[in-house]
Amino acid sequence: MRRIVKCYAACVALLLAASPVHAGPCTETIAGVQAEVDAAIERQAGADGWKTESLNATRNYQPTPRSLAATEGRAGARFEFALDALDRARAADRMADSATCHEQLANARAALRR
Repeated sequence: MRRIVKCYAACVALLLAASPVHAGPCTETIAGVQAEVDAAIERQAGADGWKTESLNATRNYQPTPRSLAATEGRAGARFEFALDALDRARAADRMADSATCHEQLANARAALRR
């Protein structure tokens, strides 16, 4: 009987010690803005027609939003700015800094409107 009580006590202690996982103050908003940036990059990439295959493409590297933005020249610069703002928003979100997070998301959206 005493052994069972110790086992239950250990289980309760472990459950209480485990901290719950919480999303940051603007995690969902970041996901939405990321989708907007991704869609804008895809639209721009599709608007220019076919381009020659890059070395990374021939090596079977999967494209990322940042690598696609880098290939878009002047238009890609605003996408890279938006992606940088999203990175800063994620960092602020991890620190639970809602004001900075929303400010950076506004910067990302503004870059898309230019």
